[in-house]
Amino acid sequence: MLQFIDTVGEAVAGIKDGSTVMIGGFGNAGQPFELIDALLECGATDLTVVNNNAGQGDQGLALLIKEGRVRKMICSFPRQSDSWHFDAKYKAGQIELELVPQGNLAERIRAAGAGIGGFFTPTGYGTMLAEGKETRIIDGLGHVFETPIHADVA
Repeated sequence: MLQFIDTVGEAVAGIKDGSTVMIGGFGNAGQPFELIDALLECGATDLTVVNNNAGQGDQGLALLIKEGRVRKMICSFPRQSDSWHFDAKYKAGQIELELVPQGNLAERIRAAGAGIGGFFTPTGYGTMLAEGKETRIIDGLGHVFETPIHADVA
């Protein structure tokens, strides 16, 4: 059933502690700042956030991290010159990081949306990113099995 929401507060009201949230944007470009501000106001904590990066500066996703609302980041580019809030939390052991190569991140999100149980990719084979994951040789090339990234809210 189609439902119309009048405010950003209503849009995030159902996000609970421990939710996995996908947040769009590439750096600050395309980041839904008003929705993130509303998420800060709603008080949800212990979040897993899926995004291209781990926030920058003192706005949007970076503020969620600064305020201790994010338990885990799943991203492809966690560090840049102004990602100081993530850097500080990570160095203090206050936030987890799942580093995912850019193409794998997009494909894992797509796999979840398409109902695909996972896929093999050569990206990351033979590196620390493959540790603990199923691997196999396909047509003479090493591959890593990647699982879908599901979210409660996007």
